[in-house]
Amino acid sequence: MYRYLLYIIFLLSVRQRRCTYDSMDKIDILTKIALDLTSALDAKSRYLRLLEGLRRAIPYDAAALLRVEKDVLSVKAAVGLSEDTMGRRFHRQDHPRLDVICHSREPIIFPSDAQVPDPFDGLLTDQTLSGKRIHSCLGCPLYAGDELIGALTADAIDSTAFDALDMRFLSAIGALAGAEMHTTDLILALEISAEKMGLIAKDLMHEVLLDKGKKMLGASKPMDRLRREIDLVARSDFSILINGETGVGKELVARAIHSASQRNDLPLLYVNCANLTETLAESELFGHTKGAYTGAATERIGKFELADGGTLFLDEIGELPPSVQPKLLRVLQEGEVQKLGTAKVKRVDVRILAATNRNLESAVKSGQFRVDLYHRLNVYPLRVPPLRERIDDIPLLAGHFCELAQRRVGSGRFLLHRQTMETLKRYSWPGNVRELENIITRAVLKTSLGVTEGQEVTILPENLDMSTDRITESETATIHSVKIAAKGGLTLREAVDKFTREYILETVEANRGNWAAAGRRLGIHRSNLHKLARRLNVK
Repeated sequence: MYRYLLYIIFLLSVRQRRCTYDSMDKIDILTKIALDLTSALDAKSRYLRLLEGLRRAIPYDAAALLRVEKDVLSVKAAVGLSEDTMGRRFHRQDHPRLDVICHSREPIIFPSDAQVPDPFDGLLTDQTLSGKRIHSCLGCPLYAGDELIGALTADAIDSTAFDALDMRFLSAIGALAGAEMHTTDLILALEISAEKMGLIAKDLMHEVLLDKGKKMLGASKPMDRLRREIDLVARSDFSILINGETGVGKELVARAIHSASQRNDLPLLYVNCANLTETLAESELFGHTKGAYTGAATERIGKFELADGGTLFLDEIGELPPSVQPKLLRVLQEGEVQKLGTAKVKRVDVRILAATNRNLESAVKSGQFRVDLYHRLNVYPLRVPPLRERIDDIPLLAGHFCELAQRRVGSGRFLLHRQTMETLKRYSWPGNVRELENIITRAVLKTSLGVTEGQEVTILPENLDMSTDRITESETATIHSVKIAAKGGLTLREAVDKFTREYILETVEANRGNWAAAGRRLGIHRSNLHKLARRLNVK
């Protein structure tokens, strides 16, 4: 770009073969500006150097470099204008001078007696000029090829300030500024693209590390039915609401939908709505500009913009703050996102997969969740079955998690005893598949102590370290149907407690008062057995 600008300067110098010292000064100014631009680090610095360099040739009191976006101009850099100018937007229909500049292909110097108001009247920072009307105004339209991309303006109180300016010099200035703005746009676009790809890569790498080795497992009828539904909805582009208890694998379902969809060559990004406050939720989803709120030190790209063309998975959607729900609805309805701190709207093409463990219908009735947003998300609901409804899948899952944990430990070969498997099948699994994974992982870690490579280790029921109340109630539930008839007049819980109390006493007595041995016999850790005994008032 700068070689091109220097070429323009060279042509100007050739035309001035009989040049005066004044014309040589103009060439020197243009050369100095071009060299200054090459040494500036960022767009704002380059723009300000451009304006400061012009002051030596144009006796202005204020100057501005403006970006044109359709019919609106915004200030990118200014000298001699108040700070609030940077936050103003100038509509061409409201500012005739700016409109005239934008309609021209050449620089324009307005007559000093023109009655049309100047857009910067009253915005000069020089206190000695406060209240004075601008009498000299010039403008240069800035083009990239045939496209109008900006405008350069200069203003002065002195009505004769611009009378002696060379229009060819102003044209060279316009070419210089236009080329600079166009190049800056290209650089900024590359930086934004690189930043987006970097954020996407970081997001995807985070998910890879979290979910390495995880996939949908199970051959039970509920899982077969779920897979058929996934195949059905994946081909569409509808929003999908995935329902299920904590730990059932809703995220794995979302990944399966995305993998089977037409967007599978583009990213699937993840947001956990439960971890977000109101401000953070808006920033995470839609992005923010620098200074949009306290602590917003830099501009941020939101997940919707990052996921453009791909899929966004909104986990725990029922926890999304009510104030953010209308903005999410707008994205679903109009495909538009708006960053915090700006009025600019950006269109995006994102498929939404949402998940929740809450009853959203109840949340709608209580006013905690918008009914229109609920229906937008709930185009096709999917229910992920809890583990207690797919007991047949427990051996497969337990073996898989055992193998994963074994690889992490790096020693031994871990097997699950038949009684251990029966214990796992009798458990109620309130934490579902995630709880099963954690229990198997802990059991492998506990039994791996002192194990050498290649040594075979069998995981017994007492190695499972399951929750006391849950394991005891689930185990006794299989036999309470035989005993309960003898417990006449008692509630189910009372009958279970009574049987458990008697069974513990019998087991402790059979083991000659050795609670550790009794715990092993019952498949309960000694400390958990003591806690259970205290709850049941076992003497």
